[in-house]
Amino acid sequence: MVRSDSGGAPPELSDFIEAAGLLRYDPEAISRIYAGHPQRLVRRLWQTLVPIGLFLLGVGFDRFSGLLANPERAQARATECADLLASLGPAFIKAGQALSSRPDIVPPVLLEALAELQDQLPGFDSALAMACIEEDLGAPVEEIYAELDREPISAASLGQVHRGRLKGGQAVAVKVQRPGLREQITLDLYIVRNIAAWLNRNVRLIRSDLVALIDELGQRVFEEMDYLNEATNAETFARLHRHNPRIAVPAIYHQATSRRVLTMEWIDGVKLTNLKAVEALGIDPDDMVRVGVNCSLEQLLEHGFFHADPHPGNLLAMADGRLAFLDFGMMSQVSRESRTGLIQAVVHLVNRDFDALSTDFVTLGFLGEQVDLQPIVPAFEAVFGQALEMGVSRMDFKAVTDDLSGVMYRFPFQVPPYYALIIRSLVTLEGIALSVDPEFKILGAAYPYFARRLMEDPDPALRRSLREMLFEGDDFRWQRLENLISSASLQDQLDVEGLLDQVLDFLFSPRGGMLRQQLVDALVDRVDAVGWQAFQNLGRRLPKRLQPPGLRGARAASPEDSLLGLAPIEPLLEILRSLPGFEPQLLLNRLPRLLAEPDLRRMGLQLAQGLAERSVVRLLRDVLVAPDIGARAGLASAR
Repeated sequence: MVRSDSGGAPPELSDFIEAAGLLRYDPEAISRIYAGHPQRLVRRLWQTLVPIGLFLLGVGFDRFSGLLANPERAQARATECADLLASLGPAFIKAGQALSSRPDIVPPVLLEALAELQDQLPGFDSALAMACIEEDLGAPVEEIYAELDREPISAASLGQVHRGRLKGGQAVAVKVQRPGLREQITLDLYIVRNIAAWLNRNVRLIRSDLVALIDELGQRVFEEMDYLNEATNAETFARLHRHNPRIAVPAIYHQATSRRVLTMEWIDGVKLTNLKAVEALGIDPDDMVRVGVNCSLEQLLEHGFFHADPHPGNLLAMADGRLAFLDFGMMSQVSRESRTGLIQAVVHLVNRDFDALSTDFVTLGFLGEQVDLQPIVPAFEAVFGQALEMGVSRMDFKAVTDDLSGVMYRFPFQVPPYYALIIRSLVTLEGIALSVDPEFKILGAAYPYFARRLMEDPDPALRRSLREMLFEGDDFRWQRLENLISSASLQDQLDVEGLLDQVLDFLFSPRGGMLRQQLVDALVDRVDAVGWQAFQNLGRRLPKRLQPPGLRGARAASPEDSLLGLAPIEPLLEILRSLPGFEPQLLLNRLPRLLAEPDLRRMGLQLAQGLAERSVVRLLRDVLVAPDIGARAGLASAR
């Protein structure tokens, strides 16, 4: 809503009062405010459009003169663009960061520069910060805090942080919003939105809806400016990860929190990228990175509520071995359907099924249903084919996403907002991990989590994806199952009992028929072999004249392994034995369920039938017929 109680205030002051009353992003309300009072708008337009126009003129000259074809010149212009956005203020910084994960809009060279755009500005006057605290919390600073440093310890585009202590003795970090921020943000969003509308109308090369992108940005920035929303995000995050003893989230002190002031627990820790400081705490940096990666994957694929800004300043290693997540202003959500779709896309990527992968991009909202996928499939194969030669776990995520960005820029892709934030989050996380381990691969770290979800999740779509991965035509691929289970076993939170249940569910599912038939055929072969060996050993103990013709002069059979040694039971048992926490008792506990399976009884009948047929063949070919006759008969039948 727009406040209308400004009375006879001067036009410029009226802009501030009305804009300050906007608690939610409302482009129509913002347009009414600045269209009615153009004085401040004109000044800001001069401050922004002149440098933007001069930059665009320079880029246009480089393009027409051919200078932009030089990679070094293009890189210099991209860096200049990022610096320009940083100088124009918070809204332009946020817009640049949003564009840094939109390969469907921005060419790859500019993506790199925008990805480096820092969300940092100099701090503001501490007297203004104290005045904001007193105005929002309704009491003098001395009545709320026992101590509060006047000088900030850090500053960003939206606010700055002061260190303090509550009356109860708790050490706290107090985030205070920049004065006049909401008014400046609304004005800049109004300008940027109108620039986007002009570009959409006049620049045909731009396929994506830039106005929708700015509206999405506006909603997120307004959420970030509401510190009550950030407090709720922090508590939601803490609740979702309370089962993980390795994750720390600062507590929120609501009595000293408002829309523009956030008081939270002070966390003592060091940045993950400061290796010497992490090691000085007696902590293995690699272990801390694994904690961060696993937590981020759980956020993305388990809860669908994830931290979209995991830069080094927001991830701290603590002396007690925990990893602290800070700053919950930029959070995002992924629907269950999208999470499932991402896992299915990984399955099709592993299987090199690029036709299905292109369809996944339609399902996930990257491509419209009317888009011709035929030319996109070979583009995917070119991007992923060579990278897959080394295996998923060795793929260079940054290099692949850069190549994929080129594909998205050439073809009619539209990147969903959630995906843009996921890529930004993972690329940032990989950058942190690479500073610890230069050989780190985010996909290699992520694959065990994907494997566990595939093996454990009862979602019907993921059950189908598991079958797609394990079967090639009608052939069951034991190596793929072994790779999946081995990868899943690397997860600390692997549910072994749940995994066993999923294996049994799969074995007795309709698609498991081929696997059940393989088991029956293998059992018939092995029981027949073991029985024939026992019959031979028994027959040789008889006097020569009483031995059946087939045993006279026949060579002794080589010893056979036990029934548990038969394929495919043997490889399955070997895989299960390698799982952490596996015990044979877990299999024995599932015997009642196995015996109740109708398909198990059918397998028993098939086994009996197969053995009866083999017995007749053995009797006629190997028992009642002398070895030399049997051999000649076998040779003749082979001819």
